[in-house]
Amino acid sequence: MPVTVATLLGTAPLGLTLHTRGAAVDRAVSWVHVSELADPTPFLEGGELLLTTGLALASGGADVADYVRRLAEAGVVGLGLGTGLSHAQVPADLVAAADAHGLAVLEVPRQTPFIALSRAVSSALAAEEYAAVTRTSTVQRELTRAAVAPGAPGTVVDRLARHLGGWALLVDATGTPLEAAPPSARGRAGDLTAAVDRLRTTRPPAGAALTQPGETVLLQSLGTGSRVRGFLAVGRPGPFPAGDRHVVNAAALLLTLRLEQSRALDSGTAALRAAILRLLLASQTAAVGPVVEALGERLPAEPVLALAVLGSVEQRAAAVDVAADAAAHAGEPVLSAGLDDALVVLVPADGPLAAQLAVLPERVPGAVVGTAPPVPWDRLADGVRQARQAAGHGRTAGRAVTAFADLAGRGLAGLLDPAATTAFAEAALAPLVAADRAGPGDLVESLRVWLAAHGQWEPAAARLGVHRHTLRKRIRRAEELLDRDLDSPGVRAELWLALHPPTG
Repeated sequence: MPVTVATLLGTAPLGLTLHTRGAAVDRAVSWVHVSELADPTPFLEGGELLLTTGLALASGGADVADYVRRLAEAGVVGLGLGTGLSHAQVPADLVAAADAHGLAVLEVPRQTPFIALSRAVSSALAAEEYAAVTRTSTVQRELTRAAVAPGAPGTVVDRLARHLGGWALLVDATGTPLEAAPPSARGRAGDLTAAVDRLRTTRPPAGAALTQPGETVLLQSLGTGSRVRGFLAVGRPGPFPAGDRHVVNAAALLLTLRLEQSRALDSGTAALRAAILRLLLASQTAAVGPVVEALGERLPAEPVLALAVLGSVEQRAAAVDVAADAAAHAGEPVLSAGLDDALVVLVPADGPLAAQLAVLPERVPGAVVGTAPPVPWDRLADGVRQARQAAGHGRTAGRAVTAFADLAGRGLAGLLDPAATTAFAEAALAPLVAADRAGPGDLVESLRVWLAAHGQWEPAAARLGVHRHTLRKRIRRAEELLDRDLDSPGVRAELWLALHPPTG
């Protein structure tokens, strides 16, 4: 228990007397400070018991009301006035001002040295700190024993909640509750979704403090590698003392160790899923069926929708968890597997799961998703290739979700890298640009209009406002400078692209 003014009043050898009536005496005392200054507040931090003989008050160096007000505003929890020196008794105006500001005033008799109060508070603080360390050590040992016992996660979460006098919640990597104490804490999972999504893409361990009116919630990601294994959330009224934060950290470490025990199994499962996907891409659906059933799963019904997810290793791992969570809620099968630098997710095209995963980047910031039209199993390779192409173009264009069908609607220029195409255009047209700077400056524009007119001389010349023979000379000159055959459809297409490079 913290040392308070009431604690000191109850220490008989000190012989203290409380003179105020309305001031609180249950506030914790952080330290004892002695000062005879008229304004000692610059040397205070708050929480102190200030001791004085009242020399400044007796000499008229300080106004009593202002003196008390400054102490109260500085957070002083009590004023101890030593009587028998500057004051024979505690002044009534001091007591009245202290009552008005809620500052407890204690009379320290002549026979009680100030050092006795300092020693009493110091000893009490040391005892409190030692008790806190002892409690923390005891709880950590209890959590450790619980972590190695059967049903470890639930026991650890329960004991942690009881120690904190609050609630504790363990969720998996998707945010789905695994253990909760008390059971009603499962309902807090929805409130943590945004914070969980932010931490999911951060290398574990990572944490966040969510302060709300009357409650503080600590959230920690669990894991030691690049992939988050789960999250521990704890909440309690008011702030967390340092000792309790140590206990939460210890619980997070113990839970991480338990969750990491399945890491090797997860790696093997990921390799198996990748092998299954490659068999499906090779149209070996019949051979894959029994393997998937042995895993206790099932393949999505055709037609199948393929999604390709691009991102960091952490983002792709988080996407696996989000897809599994969405599939569990939708009651539909899903197959997620790595393929080179992408994650391929296969879902039924006709169910609600496809629409839910289309907004996957909202759950995994930074990830890019490409989708393809639904395909039967024997055309899965086409669907995966198209989804991968859509994702690649989406990443280049800075789009979180891109459908393969969108690529045609954006035109050829929309599929090209703007920087690379601009560089090509500058190089291809450089001879014409140089000639325009040195001469009349009509070659580039004449070539642009002539190509737009499909190489027809009369319409192009009319648009330029020149005779067709003049235009022929310009195009012949451009052909010589470019050293390209302008009758070639391929050359014309390249020059058209150079004259109309994509932007963005």
